[in-house]
Amino acid sequence: MILKKKIGMLSYVSPALVAAIAAPYPGAAIGGYITSRNMKNWYMTKLRKPWWRPPNYVFGPVWTVLYSSMGYASYLVYRDGGGWKGAARLPLLLYGSQLALNWAWTPLFFGKKWLGLACLELVVLNINIAACIWTFADINITASYLMLPYLAWGLFATGLNYWIYDNNRDGKHLQFRNNKGE
Repeated sequence: MILKKKIGMLSYVSPALVAAIAAPYPGAAIGGYITSRNMKNWYMTKLRKPWWRPPNYVFGPVWTVLYSSMGYASYLVYRDGGGWKGAARLPLLLYGSQLALNWAWTPLFFGKKWLGLACLELVVLNINIAACIWTFADINITASYLMLPYLAWGLFATGLNYWIYDNNRDGKHLQFRNNKGE
């Protein structure tokens, strides 16, 4: 098995593998908290959303698969590219920067409600993901392929974010009514 090495009668799972797969999740947990605090009272009730938006229950499983596969991809690059001191250095730096950009989107969109800036941030994130795919391919083609669904989802998310931004710019629906209903 790729994930385990047999040492005598014991199986060994690489700590680097575990760390790589786990790395995206701390930011995801913080993002989940920010999202949950703004889902019912803002996102679901105050914003116009397109008919083609997936139901909310789709996002958790999709992100679980994407985070795990991108983490595994980073491990393959780390392993096959000589770690931080080898050819993997630039691809791993790109990976780390895309992870930071990924984590930054939720506070921008759900936390600050800066829909336009969040959309621009996604454009930069998608460019960074594409750069990861490009540089990963030189080290491990499987790692590169594992990042393709992430890029596809990122492009979809950019379209969704832009639609929401563009259709909510008037701000009329964002106004809270006073007690008189005005």
